[in-house]
Amino acid sequence: MDEMRRTRNSLLAAKVIKGLESRRISGYFAETKEEALKKALELITEGSSISWGGAMSASEIGLLDAVKKGNYTVYDRADAKTEEERKEIVQKAFGCDWFISGTNAITEDGILVNLDGNSNRVACLAYGPEHVVIIAGMNKVTKDVDAAIYRVRNEAAPINAQRFPIDTPCKLTGSCANCKSPDSICCNFLITRIERHPGRMHVILVNDELGF
Repeated sequence: MDEMRRTRNSLLAAKVIKGLESRRISGYFAETKEEALKKALELITEGSSISWGGAMSASEIGLLDAVKKGNYTVYDRADAKTEEERKEIVQKAFGCDWFISGTNAITEDGILVNLDGNSNRVACLAYGPEHVVIIAGMNKVTKDVDAAIYRVRNEAAPINAQRFPIDTPCKLTGSCANCKSPDSICCNFLITRIERHPGRMHVILVNDELGF
């Protein structure tokens, strides 16, 4: 990433953080993945129980590996050996101390926009876990909610669809068809405009392109 873009991102991040804080969401800016990882680990108390949904951005900064190796109780559905065990792990996430996530989009004034298939991730963002930490590259920032929804449906979802053995129009065309496919990964939107409980939600913006 060139220096001019990095400078623009740092200026824009200040605006996003101001918007987040007006919505009772704590915001932070990290110049590098390493700084973002350090900040996340400063926030997450040792000994805490931790889980996550789809968290590509958190994985890219090394956070998931770090908590797996650290002094934490980790609920990772990828460790499940059966479907029943996977469901049990997903349910435990709702009562964990910290939930790790990315975000599909975030507006310049601090509104988070997310779209899910199974919807365990958006459910935990809205309610359940005591704390939430969100890792977001500056590529996730959009002008407003309309632009965020467009980004989620036409960029994030079609890319995410490539990860799964599913049959959706967006997987074949690369853009949203507003489908009602049984395999749809676009079942529930969550627009987080305000956090009711101050100190619950933390967003770490990273001066990098992360996730999709």
